[in-house]
Amino acid sequence: MSIKPLADRVVAKKEAALDKTASGILLGEAKEKPNTAVVESVGPDVKTVKKGDRILYREYSATEVKLESSEYLIVKEEDILATL
Repeated sequence: MSIKPLADRVVAKKEAALDKTASGILLGEAKEKPNTAVVESVGPDVKTVKKGDRILYREYSATEVKLESSEYLIVKEEDILATL
């Protein structure tokens, strides 16, 4: 089963937060970690991202959905802060 977003919505799969940096420094719990995800599908009105892009999104703006043991996020295009 796949999710087909409407209008300016994006469906993405959340990436696990990193526990250490590329140089091996461990990050503590107090460290603010970025919210990143990989785009799975886009709605017909989305203009700036495409399937496969890594995105940075606002923490509380995404709707979390669980389907068939997979967790997805549904995010409005305006709540995407950047592509990585």
